[in-house]
Amino acid sequence: MQYATVTDPAAAGRELDDLAPLYEAVFAEPPYLEGPRDVAGFLERYQHEHTTPGFRLITAREHGELVGFAYGLPLSSGTRWWEGFTDGTLLPDGFTREDGHRTFVVMELAVLAHLRGTGVGRTLHAALLREAKGAERVALAVRPEAPAAAWYERLGYQLVGLTQPWDGAPVYRSMTKTLSP
Repeated sequence: MQYATVTDPAAAGRELDDLAPLYEAVFAEPPYLEGPRDVAGFLERYQHEHTTPGFRLITAREHGELVGFAYGLPLSSGTRWWEGFTDGTLLPDGFTREDGHRTFVVMELAVLAHLRGTGVGRTLHAALLREAKGAERVALAVRPEAPAAAWYERLGYQLVGLTQPWDGAPVYRSMTKTLSP
């Protein structure tokens, strides 16, 4: 397995031709059952996200073929990440304060089905966090019914609350993990 880190926006943009089919294959599976509209949303988000300062993409290739990826970015001071809680979650004072460095967000992590449970996802995740220098914590949102939700708990993430980030979106578990200095 070959892993690579991509931080250059132009290089990250060129990766999209490989990322899109992998994203489509992984998230077409249950419980996601995403279709063309969801893939188009991913493509649109990625076009903006990969140019964000601090963006990092980690790829996993086997025999030259993309088999997994993870990417993330720091939350800016104007983020809406901490909005949309559906379960009455009240966040403590200062919890939502962001400055472009405090919180690194895992935006996507995807591994082809035949390689799940082999350590590829864990390696992608670890590489992504290793690059999150200066962040106090890492955050992510995961569907509660996805096997990944329990996997993130085993990695030390804790539930913040349930969120619905946009109208019509499914409910997600918003989770954080404190990073060691």
